[in-house]
Amino acid sequence: MTHPALHELETKIMAAVWEQEEATVRSVTDALADDADGPRSYTTVLTVMTRLDRKGFLDRRREGKKDIYVPAVDREDYMRVRSEVEVDALLDAYGDLALTEFARRFAQLEPARQRALRRRARSD
Repeated sequence: MTHPALHELETKIMAAVWEQEEATVRSVTDALADDADGPRSYTTVLTVMTRLDRKGFLDRRREGKKDIYVPAVDREDYMRVRSEVEVDALLDAYGDLALTEFARRFAQLEPARQRALRRRARSD
């Protein structure tokens, strides 16, 4: 399944929910309070979390008077799918130049990291 790219605030909110595993609008608003872009209002976070629920990124359940949100999309799966889409876009735009750059950067990695990445590539 291809997940659409998240916008900047959606990304920050999903990171908070992934971190908390179960979150409320208040807990996410509090988590974003020290954000470099400044704190977000409760209503802004509520609007974005409602949108993320509609997009299938979050699942919402009601407990008393509050909604509890849990990730509907695994963080690792999302990152894998998005990286595939982004790499495809780079290859479409730059072709062999992009592959050459990936190869150059791979060659600069420590041997242990190269081995780990090779193992991961074989297992995916």
